[in-house]
Amino acid sequence: MKASPKADSGCSHHAIVAPTPFVDVVASGLLDAPAVIAGDVATARDVTGIAVMMLPEIGPWLRPNQLLVTSTTVLRRLGGTIGDFTARLARNEIAGLVVRLDEGCALPDGIADAVAFPIVTTPGDIVAGHELAHGLAEMAKTQVDSVLRADHLRRGLLEIVMAGGGHKALADGVAQSLGGAVLITTPDGRQTCRSGTDADFCWLASTAALDPTGRVRTDSLDGGLGLHRFDDEYVAIAAISANGIDHGRLVLFCPGRTLTSADLYLVEQAATVCALVVSRELAVSAVEEKHRANFVRDLLRGRGGDPEQVIVHAQMFGWNLDRPMVVVAVEPDVVDDDAPPAPARLPVVERQARAFVGAVAGRDPGAAVTALATEIVIIMGEGSDTMTLVHELVAQVRGAGGGGRRPFGVGVSRAASSTADLPALYGQARTALEVGRKISGAWAVTHFDDLGVYRLLSLVEDTDELESFARETLKELTDDTAEAQDMRRTLEVLLATNINIAETARQLHFHYNTLRYRVAKLEKMLGLFTAHPELRLDLSLALKIIAMRGINS
Repeated sequence: MKASPKADSGCSHHAIVAPTPFVDVVASGLLDAPAVIAGDVATARDVTGIAVMMLPEIGPWLRPNQLLVTSTTVLRRLGGTIGDFTARLARNEIAGLVVRLDEGCALPDGIADAVAFPIVTTPGDIVAGHELAHGLAEMAKTQVDSVLRADHLRRGLLEIVMAGGGHKALADGVAQSLGGAVLITTPDGRQTCRSGTDADFCWLASTAALDPTGRVRTDSLDGGLGLHRFDDEYVAIAAISANGIDHGRLVLFCPGRTLTSADLYLVEQAATVCALVVSRELAVSAVEEKHRANFVRDLLRGRGGDPEQVIVHAQMFGWNLDRPMVVVAVEPDVVDDDAPPAPARLPVVERQARAFVGAVAGRDPGAAVTALATEIVIIMGEGSDTMTLVHELVAQVRGAGGGGRRPFGVGVSRAASSTADLPALYGQARTALEVGRKISGAWAVTHFDDLGVYRLLSLVEDTDELESFARETLKELTDDTAEAQDMRRTLEVLLATNINIAETARQLHFHYNTLRYRVAKLEKMLGLFTAHPELRLDLSLALKIIAMRGINS
């Protein structure tokens, strides 16, 4: 099923017209004494709809190619700056803005600065009875009714908050008030709580609104915000933001009932109350998290104290350190991101830490998950197949890989039974993380015992000497050319098969004689490695240095 971003069956609440040049609309008699104060009417978008703006927050009713009609009184009540408002209209690709000049209320300063669409002023209302004004009065009434319903909804939800209710209680309240099913998710779509019937959630899971892991597709559904259509059903999604930080999504869906822009407006207002709970929980958890992080830092630095006292202290946080343990280090990869999200989001380490807390809770409730400055540290129990569990955790946090989710590397230590061993385990996890990332790139998940000779190479502090050894040993094979990379691959397989020409030819899909020719060419460059085991060892180490150091790889 394909989603239609910002689809709305409630479009009957604004005038629909055939695509009409903007200049013809202005000249049609719809407006009383129109005056263009900004933009070029000759190059404006054709008008396919006309809407009134009775509320300072018009977001749910915005459509592309729309002529938006408002007043100076409404513009003076905007929550943000006029520049932010006109920029938002431009992003929604409206055709133009009409502003009624109310007596004693001037145009906001800067309204005509660098706008991407025409702005027209008029001293009076839309001309009543004009063919293009059909439905505008009904739309204005709908917006006013929405304000009254939103006020009633907010009052009810605030009572839940004042009584100490959390997100689950709010989800139940929204579902009951709006007559549908509700999800509350993280910014990247992971479900945190929900309210509704099993049948409703089965329907949602059958649509493209969710990815195969159960996440709301915040990456593909217009940033996850707005009204989205799936066949004949709709999903309304609003951002939960507090203090300018994006904390999640509030999702309303109701199979069998058509959702409209008015429903989306109510969901957006309910999301502002959800943000109050976020702010309250953040204030409480910030102090607790600071104590947890300080405790874990002391453990990893060997300053935790007597192991028995450490175990008792950890139990206060709900952690079980009285068992065989492994340390898992998780660190976000550095990526280029030239498009900062709006609103801003929590630091990536904190976002990923919250994701791992949720993932680990269902598998190892006694594990410690802590966000440090640049990484996440997990101290978890050793299982029969620890790496399988770690891969499951990574898969759950990663989801389908969309939504702008930042890639991260993971390093896993060996197991130990004493908290006194945690500094050594942490060192192993960090080594596995750093070396594994160099070898495998983004999303690498590496166990310390799988590093092999890379462990020894990672201990060499003089990296220039390592690179010099690799270049001197491999000679022109370190060149940054396709031919050099191809020949390096041939050499790697030869060494891996212990110079078995037939097997190497099979793996590389070469003719036997072609590979013999390549072997002769390699020996001319590198020496008679087929006859000298010591040279083969040097070449193998040099290839691993290239893989680890990224020399022209």
